[in-house]
Amino acid sequence: MCGIVGYVGDKNAQDFLVSGLKRLEYRGYDSAGVVTFDDDNRATLIKTKGKIADLEAKLMGNKREDKVGIGHTRWATHGEPSEVNAHPHQVGDIYLVHNGIIENYKELKATLEGKYEFKSETDSEVLAALVDSFYEGGRYPLTNAVVQALKLVQGTYGIAVMSDKNPGEIVVARAGSPLVIGVGHGETLIASDASALLGHTKQAIYLNDGEVATVTDKSVEIKTLNAEPVSAKVEEIETNLAAIQKDGYEHFLLKEIMEQPRSLKETLRGRIDLRDGMVRLGGPGLPEKELRKVKHLVIVGCGTAYNAGLLASYYIERFAPEVTVEVVVASEYRYRQAYIPKDSVALIVSQSGETADTLACLREIKKQGIKTIGIVNAIGSTIAREVDGGTYVHVGPEISVASTKAFTSQAIAMVMFGLTIAQAKGVRSGILRPYIEEIAKMPAEIQKVLEEVKGPVWEIARRYKDYDHAIYLGRDTAYPTAMEAALKLKEISYIDANAYAFGELKHGPLALVDDRFFEFAMLPTGELYEKAVSNVQEVLARGGHVIAVTNRADFDLGVESVVKITTSLKIFVPVLLNLVAQLFAYYVALEKGLDVDQPRNLAKSVTVE
Repeated sequence: MCGIVGYVGDKNAQDFLVSGLKRLEYRGYDSAGVVTFDDDNRATLIKTKGKIADLEAKLMGNKREDKVGIGHTRWATHGEPSEVNAHPHQVGDIYLVHNGIIENYKELKATLEGKYEFKSETDSEVLAALVDSFYEGGRYPLTNAVVQALKLVQGTYGIAVMSDKNPGEIVVARAGSPLVIGVGHGETLIASDASALLGHTKQAIYLNDGEVATVTDKSVEIKTLNAEPVSAKVEEIETNLAAIQKDGYEHFLLKEIMEQPRSLKETLRGRIDLRDGMVRLGGPGLPEKELRKVKHLVIVGCGTAYNAGLLASYYIERFAPEVTVEVVVASEYRYRQAYIPKDSVALIVSQSGETADTLACLREIKKQGIKTIGIVNAIGSTIAREVDGGTYVHVGPEISVASTKAFTSQAIAMVMFGLTIAQAKGVRSGILRPYIEEIAKMPAEIQKVLEEVKGPVWEIARRYKDYDHAIYLGRDTAYPTAMEAALKLKEISYIDANAYAFGELKHGPLALVDDRFFEFAMLPTGELYEKAVSNVQEVLARGGHVIAVTNRADFDLGVESVVKITTSLKIFVPVLLNLVAQLFAYYVALEKGLDVDQPRNLAKSVTVE
């Protein structure tokens, strides 16, 4: 993985490929390359380690007016970041770009080594050689060669393939890694993310797993690997060009943190009825009769999505006591022999809707006959298409690799789903109404907190930027919030940050308290507030360097730093405290001079295990 683009039409292919790759930079990458063909079928292949700016510099001496080509940004899996490992790969007559992992590439390589001399360390070059072995110098159609090769492949892929013997044709295929085909006027465009197509076309075909498309400037022909024709469904891309611009902010991450009042408002739009004190979610497609039967919720996610699910589970258990909630890490759950009891519903949580481990869990859960509900941001994504029903969070594109606004909306969307179950089960409105009223108030409260704390948090970040270790602490709903806060800091600042429940301090983590660490304590008001304050005192007694974040106006413990927020919320205060943690992580990384939007070694949409 990570980014694929392709073009065939009457415009300059290099221009589109470079601009498309720039749109996909947010997904994370370490090298880039493009190949184009001229009218005489001659290829121009340019690759480089590093950023797209480095690729552009190379292209300055190789400017072409070619009308067809493919490009790629690579996030290293097999082999270090280097020019030779970068895509496109050329083997014989075949040029190929690939997202995903070919699990049996060593076995395939062994069968090909007598015929081909491999230059890279990648599994992708092996796939290119495999296609070439079936292509036989153009003796067979390119599409047939791709299909025969893919029938031998184990693993995941999103590929685009060209040959100088078929210069006006691109063959694309997918299994577990997204591909979108943009349909224009006299041109066809290819991308692994629809954002690369914006400004060129609003019409797109989302390829499904097991499908192969043969693309020209005037046609798109789709078949399965078994040569069965597929009727292409053209859909409108809902994202607009403005949504993927920085809009005056220095970084996408800061923009997305500050967008949360608006993004949460979009999540709530039409779903909260304050007059009746009800939540109304249309997407899940579960009638009240089925909601009443639900006894068990499984929430499946990775990283930030998992943390959002864990936070939501604390709330759902409070107002829906007849429902047990199990939150699982998708990368582990997919390999467990877990039995899901009847009368269960699985919430499948993914910002991109393409997360490989989460998607694998979805498919395994469906085999057990369990109803699946997607909590997804990306419209048209694989998870969104494969779940039985769903709730889009509608936060708009997340360009920065570190997820922020999606966490807030995912957590609240899951809480709202829990509220619909409680409503169906007849839980008293007196119990549910406080949750619903606070959810409705949250966009305004988020706006107020962001404006209030931005400056003070930046000042605190300057004082802690040189630490190598951090401990994040919380109790009850503040514990999963602390987990998410620690994840943000380690993602973008590279500080070793770990989260613990306050009550676990005495069971090991207190041994870590020394001058190498600072402690980030999340202290919302509530019935466990005093216990959490006592835990902070334990840290202070051992010389801890504590940052406290609280909504308690009279907080006066002798910590090194404190951020106080003012809010009328009582239930969802941890969500507001997380805003402080997001800004803190951003400013620490900024002060360290790091790439805030594209942290090292990470990718936005994780489509491999």
